[in-house]
Amino acid sequence: MIQYSVRRIFSSIPVILGVVLVTFLLARLIPGDPCHSLLGERATAEACERFNRAKGLDQPMIVQLGIYARDMARGDFGDSIRFNRPVTTIVLERLPLTVELSLASIAIAMAVGVTLGIISATRRNSLVDVVTMAGANIGVSMPVFWLGLMLAYLFALVLRDTPFALPPSGRLSPGVIPEPFYEVYGWTKPESGLLATLATFVSNMFTINALLAMDWGVLKDTIVHLILPSVALSTIPLSIIARMTRSSMLEVLEQDYVRTAKAKGLPQQQVVMKHAFRNALLPIVTIVGLQFGLVLSGAILTETIFNLAGVGRAVYEAITARDYPIIQGFVIVISVGYVLLNLLVDLSYAFLDPRIRLD
Repeated sequence: MIQYSVRRIFSSIPVILGVVLVTFLLARLIPGDPCHSLLGERATAEACERFNRAKGLDQPMIVQLGIYARDMARGDFGDSIRFNRPVTTIVLERLPLTVELSLASIAIAMAVGVTLGIISATRRNSLVDVVTMAGANIGVSMPVFWLGLMLAYLFALVLRDTPFALPPSGRLSPGVIPEPFYEVYGWTKPESGLLATLATFVSNMFTINALLAMDWGVLKDTIVHLILPSVALSTIPLSIIARMTRSSMLEVLEQDYVRTAKAKGLPQQQVVMKHAFRNALLPIVTIVGLQFGLVLSGAILTETIFNLAGVGRAVYEAITARDYPIIQGFVIVISVGYVLLNLLVDLSYAFLDPRIRLD
């Protein structure tokens, strides 16, 4: 088990280093340059020269890469060219929303997708199975931006005078200001360091912050605003998880030990959940991990439609402005999160399958 975990951890290091290098190079291959994006197309050569010198963009590419790698090793992603603020500060402002949205959407996808997949597998070729899989195919094919607009139209306009009305945009209602949990308890947040970073990150995740501060009004308002974007973002992973669960369950239900369990007269629920579902978990866990990573990195359309200031919008705006430090910072943070998530999935195999622990 320990050897397996160590191998997986060390195999992730080259991936992260490769992401750093590729992100740095691709950011500079985007057509245009920061000077003309920020100062305008009519910016003179002299003005751009002063601008590039001030931002360190006049150095050779290899020098810029070395400086960036050195700073990143110390946890410093540099300063935004556009806002002249530390990228780390912007990440701590934008990333919590995307994490919050991704967790909510993947929770919906797992709960509904796994349930529908099990029902479809146990009722193979029935009307329920046909309808569920047809819905899954539609869900995979449905554009997120279209579904988001339709949900906003339905719940914000058509049902606005009913108890089912939901806000179409924003993260909180006007006038609702969450108080950081550490201020509620009279704690003083450190100026810098790991504790300061964690406190800032958690306080910007409004659901967790409201739970810690026991502010039920803010918690309710945050959840209400999360419903529509979470449902829209969960549609594709939900459909994929349902299909994978059905496929994995059908394969396991044909195994001899399942037929033996049925022949012994065990209740259907015990056969399905204890004998079949537990042994069908590996591919399901794999697809859930992959979908969570995709949701975390691909929420740009959802955030734009519902006017949420998360990672997706930040990266889009940074690409438009050729703000290299923000592009690099967010892409690397998301990529590292994706790699760590897949590492956790790999390590979970050892707990789910004893054969891997013995390998």
